[in-house]
Amino acid sequence: MSVHLPEVLLEGRHEPTGSLARDGGVNFAVFSQHATGIDLCIFDASGARQLKRYALYGPYDGVFHGFLPNVSHGLVYGFRAHGAFAPENGHRFNANKLLLDPYATEIVGKYVGKAENHGYVLGNPDGPRSFDARDNAIYALKARVAPVVSVTANSKARPPSPRIPVADLVLYEVHVKGYTKQHPDVPENMRGTYAGLAHPVAIAHLKGLGVTTLSLLPVQYCVDEPALVDRGMRNYWGYNTLGFFCPDPRFAVAKDPTAVTEEFKAMVDTLHVNGLEVVLDVVYNHTPEGNEFGPTLSFRGLDNAVYYRLQHDDKNHYENVTGCGNALNCEHPRVTQFVLDSLRYWVTEMGVDGFRFDLAPVLGRRARGFDPNAAFFVAMRQDPVLAGVHLIAEPWDAGHDGYQLGRFPGRFLEWNDKFRDAVRGFWLDAGVSRGEFARRCTASSDVFHHGQRRPSASINFIAVHDGYTLNDVVSYTQKHNHANGEQNRDGRDGEMAKNFGVEGVTADTAINALRAKTRRAMVATLLLAQGTPMLCAGDEIGNTQDGNNNAYCQDNPTTWLDWKNADTQFLAFVKEVLVMRRAEPSLRYDRWFAPHQVGSGVERRLVWLTAAGKEMSVNDWHDAGQHAFACHIYSLPAAGDIKHTSLTPDRGSRLMLLFNPEACPLFFCLVAGEAWHVGLDSSQELPRGLALKSLNAIVVPANSLVVLIAK
Repeated sequence: MSVHLPEVLLEGRHEPTGSLARDGGVNFAVFSQHATGIDLCIFDASGARQLKRYALYGPYDGVFHGFLPNVSHGLVYGFRAHGAFAPENGHRFNANKLLLDPYATEIVGKYVGKAENHGYVLGNPDGPRSFDARDNAIYALKARVAPVVSVTANSKARPPSPRIPVADLVLYEVHVKGYTKQHPDVPENMRGTYAGLAHPVAIAHLKGLGVTTLSLLPVQYCVDEPALVDRGMRNYWGYNTLGFFCPDPRFAVAKDPTAVTEEFKAMVDTLHVNGLEVVLDVVYNHTPEGNEFGPTLSFRGLDNAVYYRLQHDDKNHYENVTGCGNALNCEHPRVTQFVLDSLRYWVTEMGVDGFRFDLAPVLGRRARGFDPNAAFFVAMRQDPVLAGVHLIAEPWDAGHDGYQLGRFPGRFLEWNDKFRDAVRGFWLDAGVSRGEFARRCTASSDVFHHGQRRPSASINFIAVHDGYTLNDVVSYTQKHNHANGEQNRDGRDGEMAKNFGVEGVTADTAINALRAKTRRAMVATLLLAQGTPMLCAGDEIGNTQDGNNNAYCQDNPTTWLDWKNADTQFLAFVKEVLVMRRAEPSLRYDRWFAPHQVGSGVERRLVWLTAAGKEMSVNDWHDAGQHAFACHIYSLPAAGDIKHTSLTPDRGSRLMLLFNPEACPLFFCLVAGEAWHVGLDSSQELPRGLALKSLNAIVVPANSLVVLIAK
């Protein structure tokens, strides 16, 4: 694109932050509290040659700004910030380094980990306290001015969100590339892309499975860590975001940045039309600039002392509460504004339905630690754009006092690792008590039953991207991460798993049958427990990572779903359990079970029973020698039809969930006076629909969960 650039930059406006084509030109605005000046650098379309350099006006309330007349979208640019280079005071300004606009919605170029991208001289005895005067523009990523799209017109033209009620959510954590990269029925050029995820075949599996909401692993613009580049690898998971307003082009059929954005929007629209929501896994806790030894790409060069949490006694060093070298300083109002602006952009412009916040305690950290009433959470909860979207927290980070499960405010849902550990331990004979298992199956009331929070706040899972797949949980006892190039030192040691006698794949039919039975019991527990269930993509078809429990850098068949060898029998079982969840309101009950009927409306009571049919006593809960027990759920509707959720009217029902983790079948006495029939048997040994009208007991197969229903 040939551009005639004006000689003079006009003053323009200090808002909105970023670049905006308007009024016959382009307005630029960028924040820096401590810079003495910021230059706007315009490049040719390829980003290879600088055409012009202008000094921005300001600052106005910390914002430097300017207006270029007679130009339009497609303009490629970057910033250079002037100021003190005083690492001991937290300042790392270096105008020799071209900086990416934090608000860039389109990014051109490809990140290259060159020494020139560092603000200091690599190899210098003074390390990060030295100053590198080389220009890095040829290697730096640049922003491109995006076309203007009317938010109002855009929202009217696009299909609305399904807006699934929280009580009905079934989350499906999925990687955009990994889901379709090996799918034989998706066109080859679309595999592993946004367009591929929106392909009718891909959607048919999701709808047939019965999930409601996709939780996409990071899709914001990511760069690879230098250590991975040196090993010829990539950050497959994508938890290294640099472009917080930009969809990652790695997952697009399209190549042009504008077309990448449109492909992402089209994916969201297609999923919405098919009744599926889209939640993004977002990484606002750190950036790829790392610690003091990292490169200067954007935030560090614009205002290091504002954007990052620095150590109090020596601001040359960073607070590494993320384990990734640095942590964003969301305590600063401008950083809070940046994150909220980004979130609003993905909702209003890209159409997504919510966010899962990686290492979420970082967002609420203050000088004395995590605060659920931190300014960031207060601002987000009152934001009108974000009022209707799902908010999900990964409730831990790597810092002191970083485990904050149950402490997030308002309508946050939280990943509940206590559920994972209890369910695995119960079915793998790892010493988990009946009391612990029961608490987790009832949405961890000890953690979440406070402050008007509901059972749905507990996001229950057995396996996610980080750790073993469900298939590997019952196939390995040791991690096998050698392919990551870190001598098997990475990944979680001692992850709760069991190989049942043979490590990995085996031809032993007895072991395979026991593994399959255990998998069914665990996934049935997950999908029938109170709370919000989340499946990890591929678990429903028996996907394996060959024992790798930290496959963050495996952009290959290790992590891509293996559709060719899909376990169709297990898939059918998962579908069956989800059908039962949808059909039984008691399994989606988003209130805490009442000890007795209170007031009007539908109230449910839950009673725990021994296998002998007696209500569990204190001694029973503490009897470490007994593991089997039962759960009796019953409800009585108020006068008329009561509809608690969007799926089915509740006319009253009785359920018995019989848990037998023992290695032998056990007799269970039934609640008298009901016409029970077998609704589900994870062992698949009992006849489906078996009626028990004249029986007062049932033999529950070993290592199984049986659900009895009486209407």
